[in-house]
Amino acid sequence: MAFKDLREFIAFLESKGHLRRIATPVTWDLEIAEVSDRVVKRGGPALLFENVKGYDIPVLINTFGAQQRMAWALGVERLDDLGGRVRHLLEMAQGGPPAGLLAKLRALGELRKLASYRPKTVRSAPCQEVVLEGDAVDLLRFPILKCWPLDGGRFITLPLVISRDPETGVRNVGTYRMQVYDKRTTGMHWQTHKVGAHHARVAQGRMEVAVALGGDPATIWTGSSPLPPGVDELLVAGFLRDEPVEVVQARTVDLEVPAHAEIVLEGYVDPGETRLEGPFGDHTGYYSEPEEYAVFHVTAITHRRQPIYPTIIVGRPVQEDYFMGKASERLLLPFLQMVLPEVADINMPAEGIFHNLVIVSIRKEYPGHAQKVMHALWGMGLLMLAKTIVVVDHGVNVHDLSEVAWRVAGNISPAQDILFTTGPLDDLDYAAPTPRFGSKMGIDATEKGPAEGRTRPWPSEIAMSPEVKVLVDGKWKQYGIGG
Repeated sequence: MAFKDLREFIAFLESKGHLRRIATPVTWDLEIAEVSDRVVKRGGPALLFENVKGYDIPVLINTFGAQQRMAWALGVERLDDLGGRVRHLLEMAQGGPPAGLLAKLRALGELRKLASYRPKTVRSAPCQEVVLEGDAVDLLRFPILKCWPLDGGRFITLPLVISRDPETGVRNVGTYRMQVYDKRTTGMHWQTHKVGAHHARVAQGRMEVAVALGGDPATIWTGSSPLPPGVDELLVAGFLRDEPVEVVQARTVDLEVPAHAEIVLEGYVDPGETRLEGPFGDHTGYYSEPEEYAVFHVTAITHRRQPIYPTIIVGRPVQEDYFMGKASERLLLPFLQMVLPEVADINMPAEGIFHNLVIVSIRKEYPGHAQKVMHALWGMGLLMLAKTIVVVDHGVNVHDLSEVAWRVAGNISPAQDILFTTGPLDDLDYAAPTPRFGSKMGIDATEKGPAEGRTRPWPSEIAMSPEVKVLVDGKWKQYGIGG
């Protein structure tokens, strides 16, 4: 289920009843955001606003605002299916040479197929049907939204920001919001711990950047995924699509951009040049305060002849970005299990806005095992930003927040089972006394035994006998209760 571009995905969603076209005149100034906020919280469809006042360019929003749409975007029916595909890939990498000629030939074929997912360069592309340079460059020709009343302005919220490591040349694709200052400049909100920010820190001079808006849905999603540094997001998109992403050389910068994007912004950032960015109504549910961030100078704009402007709003959960994050969580699980095989499952609930709360279930074997997992997670990539980690036993459904709350409330002896430490925090964390650094908490809500110094037995959990459950199942209709 590979989609060539955003248009194919729109047609697919429409055929499934998951997209609504809106012909009613609307404004980019708060109105579209308010409609989208109501729709996503009601579990509604993707929205294509075809009549934005002052513009002849439609706005697409809430594209990923349901688990089913997010799964379709990544070529599967269920998000949990992602883990199976990744797990198979990791098993190939870990398993050593396969036994038998047929097995070796099969593995060789799979490795060749993996190599075929590398981006494919093409000479011409839809994203360059129109080329604007010099005085023709004007960001305000696009219906960029103002999302919330106290926002500092209009923000590009679903960009694929493409840069290269100045030292290694390795490409990175990230999603960083961009406040529009005027026709040719924006902010570049790449947070401290993100790869784009690292590229800017080590750059010795002007750094070229390209920004793609739109493209196939898997590629759009990869910009938000917390992949390890050095992993090419476009290769991952190819793996998810089961065919390579087509890219084309940008017109004015030495970067390749997705060939089937709707709009591409080309330009640069100068190290040391910053400008006040924000405030912005963020996914924390609060406004992030104005801060100094890099400035992006647009030198060229290319786009399709009749482009679609894709966007997203964030705010108090649930919003569209929650479903994008849930896909990252499902993709992350096999990687965690490769390093921590005791991990059974993980959940980053909407209420925790990803980095505030991580719930993990483990197969506990020894005293301190839960604490070992906490520290390991805090040492892995962007999980270093997790403010609270809750560890439960492997039989607990981490996606049932009622069950998790019951286990935590009942299973902890606070003085023994709550761990405090310090470390890096997300740029958007507003609770810490100092920016980007503060305290973290780990909660061991597993059952405890004698090996952990417990002198009395752990109580048996109440559960009905299997025989009686089968009996009642068989007689259920006779009771006349219904349901």
